[in-house]
Amino acid sequence: MGEAIGQLLPFAVGVAVSPMPIVAVVLMLVTPQARSNGPAFLLGWIAGVGVGGAILLAIAGPANANDNGAPADWTYWLKLLLGLALLLLAARQWRGRPHEGDEVATPKWMGALDNFTPVKAGIAGVALSVANPKNLLLILGGAAALAQFGLSGGDETVCWIVFTVIASIGVGAPVVIYFAMGERAAAILDELKTWMARNNAAVMAVLCLIIGVKLVGDAITGLS
Repeated sequence: MGEAIGQLLPFAVGVAVSPMPIVAVVLMLVTPQARSNGPAFLLGWIAGVGVGGAILLAIAGPANANDNGAPADWTYWLKLLLGLALLLLAARQWRGRPHEGDEVATPKWMGALDNFTPVKAGIAGVALSVANPKNLLLILGGAAALAQFGLSGGDETVCWIVFTVIASIGVGAPVVIYFAMGERAAAILDELKTWMARNNAAVMAVLCLIIGVKLVGDAITGLS
């Protein structure tokens, strides 16, 4: 099980540092509904990652991801496709990154966060966790990496809980800062939001490149 968790870590970290969800939760924490919307967003995020991964693992189980103790060939082909997709995404993100002097615009829907209810905040958490193509690729990659070990249902569950916890650190940290630091949190969260919004494309480009190269390398090794 330890080896399986080790394989999951890069994917979980990739999801955890996805900048746009962090910016979204920080913006919610400066609204009048911060005390309810921040935790609601975090719970929605956790549910999205946890349930999304569970569904993918349930699909991978009957598909025989593990063949007599060794990963099935189709898992390597899936890794190759995911790796290539992440490399293409990395190139796209890098080309689209803002340059010095460029104004960084946030998505229009973020302007509506002031009027969000806890229910809408929770739905936003789910959407940004699994409906975001970048995160979905990473969650799919994590589920595929875990499925190939052929672990028991209990061990798989523990591994995916670890994945979900690590993947939720990015959006969970601002919520903890907000409740733990009170009025002092505002300045810290504002700096975090500004940095994340500014460096969103560059951060995701580097992450997608590193994980994409790893997946392609694993696939080539497994298929050769």
